[in-house]
Amino acid sequence: QVRLVESGGGLVQAGGSLRLSCAASGSILSANVMGWYRQAPGKQRELVAAITSGLRTNYADSVKGRFTISRDNAKNTVYLQMNSLKPEDTAVYYCNADLRYYSGSYLRSLDAWGQGTLVTVSS
Repeated sequence: QVRLVESGGGLVQAGGSLRLSCAASGSILSANVMGWYRQAPGKQRELVAAITSGLRTNYADSVKGRFTISRDNAKNTVYLQMNSLKPEDTAVYYCNADLRYYSGSYLRSLDAWGQGTLVTVSS
């Protein structure tokens, strides 16, 4: 079975830093795009950052210059380095990946999600 396993998150003071990680486990063939979403209280889930297997990146305007997404293709792991954190960054952060994997004799695809991890930034 394939799944995404997250680590990181927690409480941090405004201006501080935090690094999230997310690893895809199982018989993974590839992960074309991996990214991070977040959902703040009372708000819609939004894309924070995404990265392709070729290391092209895209960021939400609200985090440009502060957050950095990276990946280790050999480990099928994606990271989100968050610097200069602000109270408005407080949200549940979710890892997402478009995974291709083997299941028996078949090559399958899955839009996988992590369980979510809460990031709280205090004033």
